[in-house]
Amino acid sequence: MGGPELERLINLFAKLPGLGPRSARRIVLKLLRERETRLVPLAEAMQAVAASVRTCSVCGNLDSCDPCMICVNPAREKRICVVESVADLWALERALIYRGAYHVLGGSLSALAGRGPEDLAIGSLLARLERERPEEIILAMPATVDGAATGHYLAEKLKGYGVPISRLAQGVPMGGALEVLDEGTLATALRARRLA
Repeated sequence: MGGPELERLINLFAKLPGLGPRSARRIVLKLLRERETRLVPLAEAMQAVAASVRTCSVCGNLDSCDPCMICVNPAREKRICVVESVADLWALERALIYRGAYHVLGGSLSALAGRGPEDLAIGSLLARLERERPEEIILAMPATVDGAATGHYLAEKLKGYGVPISRLAQGVPMGGALEVLDEGTLATALRARRLA
């Protein structure tokens, strides 16, 4: 096939989520066919990101400034939405419905993976509560066993701070048929019901 440079690039692309060796080869071929319009700008953008993007020292977001643009925006509400990852933060931002601050934990508690409270950004969250005194803490944990355990742990840990704590509602997804949902999802949906 190609030289070691090509093989290395294909292997690097193949390690990305959702891509395998075949998809990686197609991407590399497309980039090489359109070298000036795709490959060179992509390489320049990746180099710029590698040089300038860092983790926000306040919330854990990724940005080219520290603190990040969300943390320095005075128009944001005085609420903190606690999320598992930067991907979750970005998903909430794309929804354009939440206008407060965030705190990225960097994972969730997991006995199987050997991840305890000391492995997450819980200490910095507690320090923020003391410093910022938000109006509300929103626990936006994933609907998984680890997410539920993390949410429960945080709710207990945050009780003594005098800040209202809420969780995202969970249950039946839009377009979801009841017959295909598991019992846990149905039970959560029933408990989180509201008046019509």
